[in-house]
Amino acid sequence: MEKVKVSAVSYTNTLPFIYGLQHSDVMQHIDLALDVPSECAHKLIDGRADLGIVPVAALLDIPRPHVVSDFCLGASGPVNSVFIFSELPIEEIRSIRLDAQSRTSNGLAQVLLRYYWEREVLVVDQGAADAYVEIGDRTFGKKNLHPYAYDLSLYWEKFTGLPFAFAVWTANRTLPDSFIQLFNQALAYGVDHRETVIDRLPPRLDFDYRQYLMECIDYQYDQAKNEAVTLYLKLLKSLKNIPVANKTI
Repeated sequence: MEKVKVSAVSYTNTLPFIYGLQHSDVMQHIDLALDVPSECAHKLIDGRADLGIVPVAALLDIPRPHVVSDFCLGASGPVNSVFIFSELPIEEIRSIRLDAQSRTSNGLAQVLLRYYWEREVLVVDQGAADAYVEIGDRTFGKKNLHPYAYDLSLYWEKFTGLPFAFAVWTANRTLPDSFIQLFNQALAYGVDHRETVIDRLPPRLDFDYRQYLMECIDYQYDQAKNEAVTLYLKLLKSLKNIPVANKTI
């Protein structure tokens, strides 16, 4: 079989998946690339990758997406790596700057502003703003550096009562069942060996990797997260004229 082109996110939360893939026979069948979420999505949309852990907003743009795994990058409550940061409380902000690396989190921020906080604010993709969206490793240790840090997964749960899935393993074509089974076994192995991954990370005084990977990130893509994704995409589509930073996903 021709090797499957796989795009994975180059963030700490994906390291257990990468570890599992690299310690599995599935590596003989894939070409693995590490990308930011927006590039991962673009590769599947453009056909430069066959399979990737894509931001869920990209499911609207991938022709015939196939979610192929019971694993995801999700959270039940605070995720501790997807924030709105601000010097002002949410009820006082007049503008927000998007994160060029993830349309999903940009969309989630705007869904919550519209439907949970009931705020209409100016959305910009660069320059000065009262608040800004930021995701991934760049947020580590930052939530105490701003007077206001809004964990978007936490507020999604407050709004809907549901967990959230930020990214799901998705293919843009039908893949053999035997490959999908081997691929999922590798992901499961990685999730089961998170402690090994944590032990290899450089120590930080301002961020708890163990809490993050063992408690904050919920790797199971279950029915509740599927319901959350369906609701999120419905709300996202209801928003009008959403500016997307640098046309990223």
